Amino acid sequence: MKYQECYHKGTTALVEAGIEEAVLDARLLLEYVCNTDRNYLLVHGDNEVAAEQEETYFQKIAMRAKRIPLQQITGVQNFMGLDFQVNEHVLIPRQDTEILVEEVLRQMNDGSRILDMCTGSGCILISLLRYSNWCEGVGVDISKEALKVAGQNAMRLLSGKTHQPSYQFVESDLFEKVDGQFDIIVSNPPYIRSDVIETLMPEVKEHEPRQALDGSSDGLYFYRRIVEESGRFLKHGGMLYFEIGYDQGAEVSEIMKEKGFADIQVVKDYAGLDRVVYGRWM
Repeated sequence: MKYQECYHKGTTALVEAGIEEAVLDARLLLEYVCNTDRNYLLVHGDNEVAAEQEETYFQKIAMRAKRIPLQQITGVQNFMGLDFQVNEHVLIPRQDTEILVEEVLRQMNDGSRILDMCTGSGCILISLLRYSNWCEGVGVDISKEALKVAGQNAMRLLSGKTHQPSYQFVESDLFEKVDGQFDIIVSNPPYIRSDVIETLMPEVKEHEPRQALDGSSDGLYFYRRIVEESGRFLKHGGMLYFEIGYDQGAEVSEIMKEKGFADIQVVKDYAGLDRVVYGRWM
């Protein structure tokens, strides 16, 4: 089958399956399987696809039609200009979370000690270490499987730095096994209300780890726990940064204020929605 024919057939299958991004996903899967780029479809669409590649492509299309996320099929998601390995054990990095990383980078100093709570794939901590110098990082997660992914990402994405950062990943229920003090604590905790999860897209509710999504009945459970305990682990003047849901800015700010944080700010994302809350430990 010709390259363009594969693409059109794959697109049709995804459209019939109700995939919203059918056209894009069909192309990206074909490029993934054939190791090509976007221009190849325009310039070499009449080229024949090898039989084994054709078979693999339609296997991947069938997986996507079952609402398995594209990133879990390819095993990769780009975040902050870096390609992170992902699987069913970690939350797929979102572009919204880049706002959190950018805000931390904007204010942090080289040589900082950083704690990433609920690290998942490690995308937040690894990005901060990659784009700073002489920093030390600790990534914490309750999931052993997630920490394996984070460790693999760190080895691959941090090994080429001129100033090799120090990092470790710790299996812990929040601060249970955390030692020392930090200049920065950053977290993208589970913050979706339990009753909302069933309304999410099948790709999310059926294929991403629920423990990385479910923030309990009001979505604020992990904010309360992290804020409650973080003062013991922050240096004087240290910063606590959270990613939040679009409607949680006021509530998370109040939780931080009640526990002694000052200079609390809410940062909006590119859509104009509340996305980050941060404050200083006094």
